[in-house]
Amino acid sequence: MKIKFLLVTLLISVVGFSQSVNDYKAVIVPLKYDFLRTENQYRLSTMTKSNLLKAGFPAYYTNEDVPAEYGDRCQLLYIDVKKDSGFLVTKLYLEFKDCYGKVIYTSEIGKSKEKEYEVAYKESLDQAFLSVNKLHYKYSGKTITSSSKVTPAVASVPVETVAVATTPVADTSDPNLLYAQPTENGYQLIDKTPKVIMKLLKTSRPDSFIAIKDGVQGTLNAKDNQWYFEYYQNDKLVSEKVSVKF
Repeated sequence: MKIKFLLVTLLISVVGFSQSVNDYKAVIVPLKYDFLRTENQYRLSTMTKSNLLKAGFPAYYTNEDVPAEYGDRCQLLYIDVKKDSGFLVTKLYLEFKDCYGKVIYTSEIGKSKEKEYEVAYKESLDQAFLSVNKLHYKYSGKTITSSSKVTPAVASVPVETVAVATTPVADTSDPNLLYAQPTENGYQLIDKTPKVIMKLLKTSRPDSFIAIKDGVQGTLNAKDNQWYFEYYQNDKLVSEKVSVKF
């Protein structure tokens, strides 16, 4: 019985790997992680990119110009460094997500007992990357398109179908079109580079979000089949049209 269980587990692992990191062309590295206060604090983003390059992944920061061959954001992975709780121990692990926020791969947890943050983060991050290195990344050549991923997502989450039906339809020909990436509390809107332009926090309404752009907080609202970023500047209400594809 144990042998049968191990064979099933092995089969699941093989299938999962065949549809994981190897199907993506490159990895996008954020400049700031949720548990840090500032961009590239303790050089964690720099160390993340360096480890990715060593593991064979083409890697780019969110504010870098990405080559044209990586123009389709859904053919890219988006890495996130997560901090796990631990008493007197620093624990980090990695999540690789697709363009819709689905976790494709989670690394093993790296640990460090060093007291100095930069040393501890480097040591635990390097350990977490040991499991990534074992993947022996090599792009499979598989093409992943946005349309191939949208249909299953809507079909599996009926609530989202209602929300999409009541919100504006994006004009995909708009050169300033922003793409919505799910986060824990809402979305982040990225452009084609890809660079994070705006962060959205969910409210009780699917057609209204708390929005933050360049340090300015306002709301993103659906009106007249368009999205508008609205905020106050010098006591005056400003309304900016925004093209968004959810």
